[in-house]
Amino acid sequence: MSIWIIFKLLGSLALLMFGMKSMSEALQKMAGPQLRHVLGAMTTNRFTGMLTGTLVTASVQSSTATTVMTVSFVNAGLLTLAQAISVIMGANIGTTLTAWIMSAGMSFDITSAVYPAFFMGIILIYLKKYRYIGDFLFGLSFLLLGLGTLRMTGTEMHLGENQALLDFFASFDPNSFLTTLVFLVLGGVMTFCVQSSAAVMAITMILCSSGALPIYQGIALVMGENIGTTVTSNLAAMSANTQARRAALAHMFFNVFGVLWILVVFRPFIDMVCGWVGYDVDMQKGAVETSVFLANSAKLSFVLAAFHTTFNVANTFILIWFIPQIERFVCWVIKPKKADEEDEFRLHFITAGFMKTPELSVLEAQKEIQSFSERMQRMFGMVRELLTLSASSTNKSNNQAGDFNKLFTRIEKYEGISDNMELEIAKYLDSVSDAHLSDDTKAKIRAMLREISELESIGDACYNMARTISRKYNGKEDHFVEKQYDHLHQMMELTDQSLTQMNRLMGGRKEAFDVNRTFNIENEINNYRNQLKSQNINDINNHQYTYAVGTIYMDLINECEKLGDYVVNVVEARMGTRQKDV
Repeated sequence: MSIWIIFKLLGSLALLMFGMKSMSEALQKMAGPQLRHVLGAMTTNRFTGMLTGTLVTASVQSSTATTVMTVSFVNAGLLTLAQAISVIMGANIGTTLTAWIMSAGMSFDITSAVYPAFFMGIILIYLKKYRYIGDFLFGLSFLLLGLGTLRMTGTEMHLGENQALLDFFASFDPNSFLTTLVFLVLGGVMTFCVQSSAAVMAITMILCSSGALPIYQGIALVMGENIGTTVTSNLAAMSANTQARRAALAHMFFNVFGVLWILVVFRPFIDMVCGWVGYDVDMQKGAVETSVFLANSAKLSFVLAAFHTTFNVANTFILIWFIPQIERFVCWVIKPKKADEEDEFRLHFITAGFMKTPELSVLEAQKEIQSFSERMQRMFGMVRELLTLSASSTNKSNNQAGDFNKLFTRIEKYEGISDNMELEIAKYLDSVSDAHLSDDTKAKIRAMLREISELESIGDACYNMARTISRKYNGKEDHFVEKQYDHLHQMMELTDQSLTQMNRLMGGRKEAFDVNRTFNIENEINNYRNQLKSQNINDINNHQYTYAVGTIYMDLINECEKLGDYVVNVVEARMGTRQKDV
């Protein structure tokens, strides 16, 4: 066998995998946001969830993309784990469409359709308005070219006449259960190594169609491929949160359970599928006319596709009634992690290796920014508590001083966390922006970079206030008078309302958010700051407190006003509007 044939085979597989990836990404760019809404809206029960998973996966040609989207919704609390399991079941059915496309490519010479598709694709890409359709056509063309080249390469290799290969497969007893297990494990290992179930399916189709690999061993490889693809997602989810790992385990349970019951009815089930397709399992080469034998062999790729679909549909039909039990099982196996200290820096939604596509990565980054925003409001709550502690500790007892210093240290730690979160999210978004993105997604990334910058500024403002309170507490200045504390608490209440509005926007939909509420609060803060500024001058002149106390007091008021400005900037970035335009 020529080394160039081997390279041609590997190159064809590379074309196939690249085509699948390009086609999937193009489809997600065209319909990504709509698909997310569909996933969130059409999962009212297990059956609609299953149907939704099937349709979405068939649309984007990626069960991984559907699974990742689903897990992100679970993380955000938009879907329950039970709903996610039903969607994942549907994703397993939807992904079988790929096998049917490949079987058609293996059975017919479709390379002639590739070149017009390339031509149309490049025209649409240069038109820009339709460039995502062009990207899809390019992906589809590469996929079909890869399939056509694989078919021709398989023919050139004469695998059905390769005695060494035939002897290797003949060394396995076709009637042995152990043989089935060996090929099942081999399929799983191959899928894990090449990181593509489509590539393993293509290799299986070539081997079976050429007559080198018996159909029963070929289907065992397909079964192993089903398990291999879940191992990849479980390894990727190891660094993710508890719900993500549970969803990945549910996916593995679904496929492993299916393989186990298929093994019990292995040959009768395959014979049934072969009967549907019209493939004669017992036909031997030489016993019938060559044309009849070749026509029968041509059906092998369709047998593999039909088995893949029938297996997943039957498995879903069995397990869909037991989703609550599956949920309890995965929750029992994967216990929730010990509650992490709130003061420890950890990204909750952005996880290494789990995200597969840029469009979905942006969705995860949005969830992380929401978490960042909520953390900043908690930090401001600590500043309010610090002010209360400073007011009550007139005699500075050891316990009170300890509580004050402990809380100040915590705020200081939060400021470091806010710096790290800004850097890590920005780094993540920067890596995402290296990919080919839709204009909508590019605009989102620009807005998100501005959001995290302003959120970090909120953290700085909180820390500045904490330092000011600490300086007054540990210094020789007099305490604030009662009305100063009242004014500070009122100003901080307005600021907290502004932060609440911001978090409401970050956690909800833009369409349902009243931006005027935020702008009105900001105007209240500005007016109140101006009022207190004038009053402060009069109070100092009237000797109600010293100039030094008045300066510290106004520093806190001004920082609250600055914080309010940062909140407005975050809201403007998310809404894509400016205060003066409203």
